[in-house]
Amino acid sequence: MSSTPSSKTLESPISDNPPAAPIDENPWPAVGTLCRRELVRFLRQRNRVFGALGQPIIFWLLFSEGFRGSQFDYVHFFPGTLVMILLFTAIFATISLIEDRREGFLQSVLIAPVPRWAMTLGILSGGAALAMFQALLFLVLGYLTLDGLAVDPLAIGQVVLLMAVASLALTALGFVIAWRMESTHGFHAIMSLVLLPMWLLSGSFFPPGEGWMVWIVSANPLTYSVAGLRQLLVDGQVDGPSLSTCWAATVAFALVMFALACLSSRRGTKGDLLS
Repeated sequence: MSSTPSSKTLESPISDNPPAAPIDENPWPAVGTLCRRELVRFLRQRNRVFGALGQPIIFWLLFSEGFRGSQFDYVHFFPGTLVMILLFTAIFATISLIEDRREGFLQSVLIAPVPRWAMTLGILSGGAALAMFQALLFLVLGYLTLDGLAVDPLAIGQVVLLMAVASLALTALGFVIAWRMESTHGFHAIMSLVLLPMWLLSGSFFPPGEGWMVWIVSANPLTYSVAGLRQLLVDGQVDGPSLSTCWAATVAFALVMFALACLSSRRGTKGDLLS
């Protein structure tokens, strides 16, 4: 007579909650791969390459000729133009998040055994590199055509580093917004509502004025990027907060936005297979 099967025999060999895939101990190859993917995709799209090369040249021609012979000094507005290029290029580079979700690539990355911060950093690095490419091209054009820009190698090195920090922060801002978007149309609408006022209220073209405008300009993180670049490029010209304050505010902006981007990447969306 057979005995009653034990409880161990009745248990399913497959657990209801299988353990998650182990996290890779070395996430940096994933960071480099995602960053390289953004750059390769950019180079393979000729229209984006043409736009990246043409945009700084068009801005250079329009602004340099537009301010020629006027009462305004274009050198004073040059840092604001640099920040504008960083802002729009870095933000709109994150539109690829929406495309990756539709194509299924993002879902594959989300289930890969790498931490979310590595995925986030790889995507942000690629977008920031594209923004820096255009901004550096515009910076070279400025040095070739404008008089009055600082030529101290230390100052130029700080300019490049400050632009890199700002581009990373702005790409992270675009990442946070694009992560919750389901269509590129909604992304463009939000960006048009946020980006242009954010740039205009950074001191790029006009002073903050008086009253409530001063508080808004002071709370705008782009204000400190513009002021810092202006002090470094225009022979130490002091127009607003000190250089140390500009560095502290820009670095804090980058750290906060990177943290928010990492937190956003942990949340599922309607388009994710994991939600």
